[in-house]
Amino acid sequence: MTSNTSSIKKSAQTVLAPIAEDLKAVNDILAREFAHSQSPTITEIGSYITQAGGKRMRPALLMLMAKALGYSGNDHRELGATIEMLHTATLMHDDVVDEGMMRRGRPTANAKWGNSVAVLVGDFMYTRSFEMMIRIGNLRVMQALACAANTLSEGEVIQMKNAHDPSVDEARYLKVIERKTSVLFAAAAEMASALAGASKEAEEALVNYTMALGNAFQIADDILDYSGNPTESGKQIGADFEEGKVTLPVIYAMQAANEQDRAFIEKAIRDGHGDFEKISQIIQASGAIERCKVRAKMELEKGKLALDVLPSSIFKNSLIELLSFVVERKA
Repeated sequence: MTSNTSSIKKSAQTVLAPIAEDLKAVNDILAREFAHSQSPTITEIGSYITQAGGKRMRPALLMLMAKALGYSGNDHRELGATIEMLHTATLMHDDVVDEGMMRRGRPTANAKWGNSVAVLVGDFMYTRSFEMMIRIGNLRVMQALACAANTLSEGEVIQMKNAHDPSVDEARYLKVIERKTSVLFAAAAEMASALAGASKEAEEALVNYTMALGNAFQIADDILDYSGNPTESGKQIGADFEEGKVTLPVIYAMQAANEQDRAFIEKAIRDGHGDFEKISQIIQASGAIERCKVRAKMELEKGKLALDVLPSSIFKNSLIELLSFVVERKA
């Protein structure tokens, strides 16, 4: 492990320190749900996935927001595990669709067990997340998660239609990431608000915060495809481009590139392959990475402003710090 990675993990631990016990409980609940399956394969894959760790951003957001709103019960832990279960299901299906072989520095479930098993276990996770949600018995919570699941599927289809299309612009890019990333963050805000009995004004402000956070998170993630260290990030460098995904660094690079370089990138996008090293050099030289960082920081400021609705607390402080963390992260 590099010292840089260690400092990043320490920063995450510091930001999430107010809910450290809650996050441990989420992992325990996930392990419980997989252990209760009648299929040893589901239990095995579930254990494999949960042991891989991950940022647990969605449950962390839900629990921080619930506590920032004054919630004092324990249902936030169950719902944190619920939203993480749903998120993990989407990752399982994404890896099959994208033919992804590595995630978080380890082989994906489809790489180890095959596509058919991965799809079916993903289906188990989807349906188990709804079983978990129903146990809470809160209609607003159920509506939030059901709508999010529907929008996630919509986002996946839109992304597939955009693949290998060099005409994708910033507006179309944002439409996808709002449906594929930000929507579950927003669902966390709605679920936390439902638990805490928050006002409509507070809920809308937290949804705005999570949408800004989700956009910043995904932009930062897309930057790593061209400037990240795969050992630190666990991402396959260039994987998004090979899948035909036109992300913000590519969009900005094509806007700034000369006609020859732009044509070179457009052909590689359409063909689904090309000289990634050269493309990466064009993107770096174009100033696209710096421009993406500025765009992510714009989202950061929007998110901070939205949090003005919350009273001062250690949980609000963590929500503010999360904005900077996702923009500056290396993994």
